Amino acid sequence: MKIVTNTLESIAQVQWFPIIGLIIFLILFVFLIIKVVKMEKNEVDVLSRMPLEEGDDVSFNNKKFEQ
Repeated sequence: MKIVTNTLESIAQVQWFPIIGLIIFLILFVFLIIKVVKMEKNEVDVLSRMPLEEGDDVSFNNKKFEQ
């Protein structure tokens, strides 16, 4: 673990990387929450029924999925 610590300490301004990563994550998280809250009811209904709609031909070419 000491080799990792020494390597990271030698990088200039390394203490800013976790802060920048956290800020990017929080911005994306808040954006997605706002987008979901502002979705219209009909759009939510369409998205919620998508996996259950009939007429979708789902075929697997992989034999491990065939029953």
